[in-house]
Amino acid sequence: MQLFTSHPASVDETYLQHMRVSLTFFAWLSLAASAALMHAFLPFLFEKTGSGIIKRLYARIHNR
Repeated sequence: MQLFTSHPASVDETYLQHMRVSLTFFAWLSLAASAALMHAFLPFLFEKTGSGIIKRLYARIHNR
């Protein structure tokens, strides 16, 4: 059980809280990746979407 709880505890979260945060990050990173993929083919779309998402996620994780 400690395998599942030691890391979440190190960031003051329960296992389920940590799962929720991780899945939220996954969802936002998936959106950023999708925007970057579309931007690669159509550079006039989503010019700042991916980088904006990454900046917000970095601020969130850095200010924990």
